[in-house]
Amino acid sequence: MSLLPSATEIVYALGLGDDLVGVTFECDEPSTARSEKAVVVAGRDTSGMTPADIDRYVREQLANGGDLYTLHAGALARLRPDLILTQDLCRVCALPSGQVAEALDYLGCRAGVLSLDPYTLGEVLDTIRTVGERTGVPDRAERVIAGLRGRLARVAARVAGRPRRRVAVVEWTDPPFAAGHWIPDLVTAAGGEPVAARPGQRSVAVTWSAIAAAEPELVIVAPCGYHLAGAVAHSAIVTAALPGVPVWAIDADSLVVRPGPRLVDGVEAIAAIVHPDAVPAPPEGRIALVRPGNLPLSLANRPSGE
Repeated sequence: MSLLPSATEIVYALGLGDDLVGVTFECDEPSTARSEKAVVVAGRDTSGMTPADIDRYVREQLANGGDLYTLHAGALARLRPDLILTQDLCRVCALPSGQVAEALDYLGCRAGVLSLDPYTLGEVLDTIRTVGERTGVPDRAERVIAGLRGRLARVAARVAGRPRRRVAVVEWTDPPFAAGHWIPDLVTAAGGEPVAARPGQRSVAVTWSAIAAAEPELVIVAPCGYHLAGAVAHSAIVTAALPGVPVWAIDADSLVVRPGPRLVDGVEAIAAIVHPDAVPAPPEGRIALVRPGNLPLSLANRPSGE
């Protein structure tokens, strides 16, 4: 059973989709996950809320000891999983392992609980190995990791020797959050220099003046919980706060914020933004130029996949 979207993606990457019995309401990769599996975790629909409204709601819930997610105990008891994949990395992103363990004790279930808590890109790849070992398919995990590392090596070869442009990734827009955890690693792997960033640390709220002081040459908007259309909508706040800086939006949930195999897709997409003359454009729907600037952003006029 997977209680976070990135774990669901890892399970499917390991060829274990048929063994997965439950997912969350946010598990949309593969697209059939929510329709084919029992949904055991629900959360509030925030589609009609502004970024500031969502931030306020989250802060109030956490301050009052409230829950951002609801675990369907009945479904958990009925499905009786052998292993539950969860996390302690971020209370905003998924149920913490402690709540899951308490529910299991209450229900008398004997499932094992594996918490996946990577802070760097390398640690994300290690979680694939860990899941493979716990599910009895370590060889598959090693093949998946080798494939991902091979793709990272190909990006590195394409951008080698090129200027490392200063890139700020905005993980939330109201208030602005400096991207942390593995996100700065994605920028580095893509041939950029992450600025206004917290590599290997939790993302934190900052000011727009602090981001501007880092002198980014381009900004990538990657709001947690949103795909490309949502990132484009969030970009209006960024363009107003950081005039004159080129701004791109990216499918954050698919490529940037979920610590799973598709982070390598994110590296490739960011590399196409930073070095469009060296790295092919990603498939349509992954990135969008919101505001051009003075950089050689020829990607904006180039067909995807070229």
